[in-house]
Formats: sequence, C-alpha cells, structure tokens
Amino acid sequence: MLVKPCGDRAVIIDLLEEDGAAVGGSVLDAVLALNRSLVGMQVPGIIDTVPAAQTLLVTFDTSLMTPGNFTEIISSINLTPALRDAGSSAETIDIPMVYDGPDLEAVAQHTGLSVNQVIETHSNTVWTAAFGGFAPGFYYLIPNKPLWDIPRLETPRTKIPAGTVAVAGEFSAVYPQQSPGGWQLLGTTDIPMWDVDRWQPSLLKPGDSVRFVQVK
Repeated sequence: MLVKPCGDRAVIIDLLEEDGAAVGGSVLDAVLALNRSLVGMQVPGIIDTVPAAQTLLVTFDTSLMTPGNFTEIISSINLTPALRDAGSSAETIDIPMVYDGPDLEAVAQHTGLSVNQVIETHSNTVWTAAFGGFAPGFYYLIPNKPLWDIPRLETPRTKIPAGTVAVAGEFSAVYPQQSPGGWQLLGTTDIPMWDVDRWQPSLLKPGDSVRFVQVK
C-alpha cells in the first residue's frame, strides 16, 4: 500500500493488487479490511475514514496525531485473509423493494435469466455497502459472491426518482435523490437513503450488509 499526504490533516492510502492478494480477494476487499481494522482500533486522533474502490482516506486531529504516528500505525497492520473475514460492528439492513423497474427485461436478456430469476437472484443475495459516492447517501453495494456484469445504458436517463434500485457492473445501489443516471433500473423502495433529520443522515455506512426484501 502507498500512504500519501492529502492536505495537512489527512492521508490517502492507495491499496494495490498485492494487498488484495494478501487478504485473498480484490483490491476493494483490502480497502474494506484495512478500514475495518482502523475503525476497530479506535485510535485517538483519527476523525474519519472514507473507503473507495481502491483507496482509503483518513482524516485526523493533528493535535493528537502526526503523519509519522499514523504511518507507524499503518505499518503495524498486517493484511491477511483473517483480517478480511474479521467481524465488525456493521449492521444488516433490510430494504423493502417492489420489483417494478423498466429494465428488468433487459437485465434478464443480458444475464440469460428469466425476469423472475433476476428478481430471485437480486433479492436472495446479501450485499455489502462498500463505499459511498456520486450523491449523499448513494452506496455502491457489492454481492457476497460473483453474480453478473451489467452494462450501463448507452444514453443515461436525465431523471431517476429517489428510491430507485438499480444495478451496473457488479454493483447494486439505491438512488437517494432524483438525479440523472445510467444504471439499469430494477425497482423501487420507500425507505429514504438520506435524511438530514436522522441522527445519521445516511441509512448505510461502509461494511453494512444489505438485503432487498421483495414486497408486492
């Protein structure tokens, strides 16, 4: 991994293919494992950690920690398969969902499944909230086992309603607000993904498990 300064109060850590191999998975698996380890250590001075597909941003209080101190902490962490599989304080979030999306048939054709099989596969999969991005409350969800690689639309839609559940590549996600987007739409949920009146505005946080529960 490569640790680089990001301003004077943060560092960004680039995880490499070798780090993915060390945890017995992908680079993203290494990011999540490192994030779980740092969060679990509860190091005084670390303010926040922000995982992404290949990087981990860490912000800290410079009155309690220096970049040199942080480098020592990172050096003490060994990335192993056990670290990847270690438990955490993550929650399991059930998201009730109506499978009424306009792209169900297209996803079925791409995967060679029937529409009902697409619905069963999506709803029977346990998803992990890997990292946020694109919009507040938008989380990229990865499946607990390889499923499919769904292409994005050639021409993105200009308006996708809040609560729309979609897939693209290996990911699934819920659009938290109305926005443009090029993902394939499977259905809708009434659960707000982002609510500023909630103590934690985002329904999800990194590492949470997510299950989509089919409702009529």
